[in-house]
Amino acid sequence: MKASVTKQTYHHGDLSRALIASALALLQGRPGGELSLREVARATGVSATAVYRHFPDKETLFAALAEEGFERLAETQLAAAAEQPDAAAGFKATGRAYVRFALANPALFRVMTNHMHLTPGDSVAVSNRAKRLLREYVAALLPADASEMQKNVTVVQAWALVHGLAVLMLGGQIPPDPALIDAAVDDFHPGKRG
Repeated sequence: MKASVTKQTYHHGDLSRALIASALALLQGRPGGELSLREVARATGVSATAVYRHFPDKETLFAALAEEGFERLAETQLAAAAEQPDAAAGFKATGRAYVRFALANPALFRVMTNHMHLTPGDSVAVSNRAKRLLREYVAALLPADASEMQKNVTVVQAWALVHGLAVLMLGGQIPPDPALIDAAVDDFHPGKRG
């Protein structure tokens, strides 16, 4: 089913936000994440020149889309965690929410994945709110004397689990089964060794 984008002439306000909204709407019907600046301009009702003032190239637009995607992911994860009785259950809820978010937003997730980078000086990427949330949960759930290496390893393990599940399900290698998501995520225990 193709997403419909209503063309409206842009008059005033935050053009950058309007362009991102148009791009997100266009992405909904495109699992591959293909998008051009010209079609975003058309969907927003502005000239291509106006787009280039805010996003000089497609890479810049995709970075802004990824940032918006990570914000939406963090909101989804926080909402899932808020319904849980304790930190351990909240942590697992954020993992399940990660996979479900990816399945519900495949093109946006692909853009996010392609723009998921380490920030200078970090051994594990923590450049957005969703990643910081993961780090906060790991720090809260590991023993107080856990080393930075132990925290980093646990972050990588948890992230690899949910990201791998999402990618495998999106790629059709395993079925997008909610029970499988729950079982795989719920079996992960921070700090557990072999």
